[in-house]
Amino acid sequence: MAYRITDECVACGSCKDGCPVDAISEGDIYSIDQDLCIECGACEAGCPTGAIVNE
Repeated sequence: MAYRITDECVACGSCKDGCPVDAISEGDIYSIDQDLCIECGACEAGCPTGAIVNE
């Protein structure tokens, strides 16, 4: 399973702030570096819009 950020992202930075391994990059829509992600779920839990899914 891999976490990804969907189009619902409003680029608030909550996910990036909560990521313990700095696997999230800023942009119009944030993105998760799958090579760095440890699948801890902190980003998903911190997202106020539900834009992060684990597929």
